[in-house]
Amino acid sequence: MNTLMNIVNFLGVVALAVLCTAQWGQNANLGQQINQFQKERADQQAKLADDDKTIKDNAADLDDLRTRLSALESSLKGSQDKLAKAQADNARLTADETQLKSALDKFEQGVVARDAALKDAGDRIQKLQAERNDAVTKFNDLATKYNATVQQLNAQQQKQ
Repeated sequence: MNTLMNIVNFLGVVALAVLCTAQWGQNANLGQQINQFQKERADQQAKLADDDKTIKDNAADLDDLRTRLSALESSLKGSQDKLAKAQADNARLTADETQLKSALDKFEQGVVARDAALKDAGDRIQKLQAERNDAVTKFNDLATKYNATVQQLNAQQQKQ
């Protein structure tokens, strides 16, 4: 019985050694898994921290973009207002230009008519001057003849 007990004892020790070895291998695997999980957790925490930083940066960029967009919208509205005012000014100036061209055409026609009237008046003045000179010459001739006739008449009356 002693031998049987020794054999059972030996088998129990061998089974215990096998069980300890299996447990040791399983613990080693579990330790490796724990280390891997801890590494993955650290990687995921780093990734989450990077993602949080990216989200914060993106939120800041989004706020900046919104601010710029608001400024650009205001600038665009101001530019559109300026454009509308410039277009209205352009339309007004175009109308003024048309009106001024029309007035200039009428003025040029008036100048042409005035020049024609001045030329006609100048021609009439020249004609009237010529007629006046002829009338003065005729009057002077007549006065000379009258004076000569009066002198002859006076001379005849004195002779009588």
